[in-house]
Amino acid sequence: MHAIHVASFGAPDVLTLVDLPDPVPGPGQVVVGMVAADVIFLDTLLRGGWGQDFFPRTLPYVPGGGGAGEVLAVGDGVDPGWVARSVVVRTETGYAERVVAGAEEIMPVPAGLAAVTAAALVHDGVTALGFHRLGAPQKGEWVLVSAAAGGAGTLLVQLAVDAGARVVAAASSDAKLALARDLGAEVVVDYTGADWVERVREATGGGASLVYDGAGGALGATSVDALADGGRFVTYGTADGFAAPDRESAARRDIRLLMPLMDGPPDQETARELLGLALESAAEGRLRPAIGATYPLARAADAHRALAARTTVGKSLLLMGGE
Repeated sequence: MHAIHVASFGAPDVLTLVDLPDPVPGPGQVVVGMVAADVIFLDTLLRGGWGQDFFPRTLPYVPGGGGAGEVLAVGDGVDPGWVARSVVVRTETGYAERVVAGAEEIMPVPAGLAAVTAAALVHDGVTALGFHRLGAPQKGEWVLVSAAAGGAGTLLVQLAVDAGARVVAAASSDAKLALARDLGAEVVVDYTGADWVERVREATGGGASLVYDGAGGALGATSVDALADGGRFVTYGTADGFAAPDRESAARRDIRLLMPLMDGPPDQETARELLGLALESAAEGRLRPAIGATYPLARAADAHRALAARTTVGKSLLLMGGE
């Protein structure tokens, strides 16, 4: 089978297409023939050697964290009824035509939902629904979503709108802002402008009640200024490192700083619950992943370059069998 290998940490060029033996499932495992592999910004950080304390990777490794496909084989102790079923898989690899996973790491794709759509929710669906619970947007309140055209950001816009909130979407290009508006954002703001925070405060009548920071770094810290006193700040962005807002200033303004990524990824039980809800919502048409960029497996490096350059509009996926 074809797979992507990372033999040394570094730039996107270290993503190399290799031939590996077809995997064989052990006891309690399945082999999934992948249709689409999920690609998230975290993959680009791990490829560069970041985060070994939280996400250890032993070289060489096959990057990724799952996707969607069809069960090809099962090991001892696994119901053979899984064979030929369309599933999502959330595991520690993904950029390959076939992956081995524990039976507890797969879930059936709901009837009528395309595998590619399901793959787009494997991580961003879990992230968005988890942070939606944490932020708890209320009907009528203003919610700012930064990096609103990213995989998780597009879902958070939809979830906030569905909750009855009024959404301000911040992004960095006309195409990204157009996507956010199409998903229900009432106001869109280009956060590359020097006055973007003032524009948010003006549009919201003094500041948002809730901020979802998908950018991190200095931009994320600045977005706290777009909050009204007493607001909630949920940060998950890592493009420029974690946001580090002024805690003393936030405390004076009675702003709650919520940084869930500092606690590490969700446990498997929570991730399964949230993924199941995301898949159900997508199957019912209430949640729509905005898949903006697809690449064949051999072009994984191009997918990483686009994410790093922030030119991707919407979700990125690797498709197996593409040219």
